[in-house]
Amino acid sequence: MRTYNSFSARQGNVFASDLAVRTMPAEPQKPSLYERLGGIYSISCVVDDLIDRVMTDARLNANPAVNEAHHKVPPPGFKYLVTEMVGWASGGPQVYTGRPMRESHEHLKITPKEWEAFMDDLQQSLDRFNVPSAEQTELKAIVQSTYGDIVIGKDEAPETASAAH
Repeated sequence: MRTYNSFSARQGNVFASDLAVRTMPAEPQKPSLYERLGGIYSISCVVDDLIDRVMTDARLNANPAVNEAHHKVPPPGFKYLVTEMVGWASGGPQVYTGRPMRESHEHLKITPKEWEAFMDDLQQSLDRFNVPSAEQTELKAIVQSTYGDIVIGKDEAPETASAAH
């Protein structure tokens, strides 16, 4: 029995060191965006601020469907789902449990102008929490990737002088 234990201990050390050599990357890996953002607690602070902005943004609430949705959905639930989604999309362990973006937004007929207002709200929240520029760029690219599923409506064409006559 003693021989077995010492053999297994030696064998374990050989296996452990062999495993360490095989699994160590040649270069240290860059931390995920999730890690660089500070994890779920930091993400939830930015999302909390963002959703407070979005829910009261007159530029967004001018759209009657958006305004209705903002008054129908409890903000804490909305904040939870957005936090979960940002955690998941940035490489965290969260799993997004909400509906697909197109399904949950197409009835709102969000326009490009409203998208710009939303992105402005996002920028203000990122700036408020001093999110570094590189992480802002990466996170905004993730958000921008949802544009085609969220922006369905068309901006109203401005009336021109010739059209008014």
